[in-house]
Amino acid sequence: MSGKLFHAPFLAQHPGFELRSVVERSQQRMAADYPDITSYASIEALLADPTLELVVVNTPNDTHHDLARQALLAGKHVLVEKPVATSVAQWQELCDLARQQGRRLFAYQNRRWDTDFSAVRRVVESGQLGQLIEVHFRFDRYRPVLHTKVFKEDGRPGSGLVYDLGPHLLDQVISLFGRPLAVEKTIGSYRAGSQVPDFFNFHLRYPAGLNVWLTSSLLVADPGPAFILHGTQGSYRKERTDPQEAQLLAGMKPLDPAYGREQPGEEGRLTVAEPSGTLATTLDTAAPASYMGLFEAVYQAIRHGQPYPIKEEELTWQLEIIGE
Repeated sequence: MSGKLFHAPFLAQHPGFELRSVVERSQQRMAADYPDITSYASIEALLADPTLELVVVNTPNDTHHDLARQALLAGKHVLVEKPVATSVAQWQELCDLARQQGRRLFAYQNRRWDTDFSAVRRVVESGQLGQLIEVHFRFDRYRPVLHTKVFKEDGRPGSGLVYDLGPHLLDQVISLFGRPLAVEKTIGSYRAGSQVPDFFNFHLRYPAGLNVWLTSSLLVADPGPAFILHGTQGSYRKERTDPQEAQLLAGMKPLDPAYGREQPGEEGRLTVAEPSGTLATTLDTAAPASYMGLFEAVYQAIRHGQPYPIKEEELTWQLEIIGE
């Protein structure tokens, strides 16, 4: 799913990339969508291709470190899916190796480019809420039955909800507020037969009294708002409305004019204090966003040496929190 939905369409449509090859060990499916693609039966065969500059690692979480390491040693730039590794030590080893090899190592944190989160970022950066006091981010699903993909459920390193949705929520918050002063965590397993966490709550404490709560569960049948923010001058709430995954599943291409656009009725609610002291609520329409922004950032970093917005230290902080 990751390769078909979140990577191939963007690499194929971005003018700076050419989608050349893929590793397909069991069934060769990519040619149906990309007739000119080369399908390799092994990672070693793909890495031996001298024409490839960038390799995307979007495999089970516990393989990210080893495969990214192989690609770097083969002289490739690497874009690695979240989580970038299952420990801080693994991540720092990859960063050091990338510097030694003179190659770029990128983290795929696509939800910085979610339409709904982009609206949250705009509200926070506008200062309309005054001094922020409470921030709540949630990412919930209702999946009471264990996943058919064994690597998600068998307790191996990197399995469970903390490593699945935790990197998304943590990256969004770290991109807004930086490294927290302290973290309190509650983690649980509630589905029948589960060997891995399927619930977590992180309480992140920041300077100036800011408290941030990140929550995710696989047993929420009626989810509430995904984003709630309260400050001294107002509040903001926003449902999880980013349409990109559903649009990609439906076959929409990233350059389609409708891509990344919310539907009417999905606006956020912004309530702020007027100069008179009265409260005024308005509907906040999110501008369309696109994961193409991530691939553009990768392109600019490789071709023009531009800084990549997802920084090495931010990924280190993320893994510190997840692994504490």
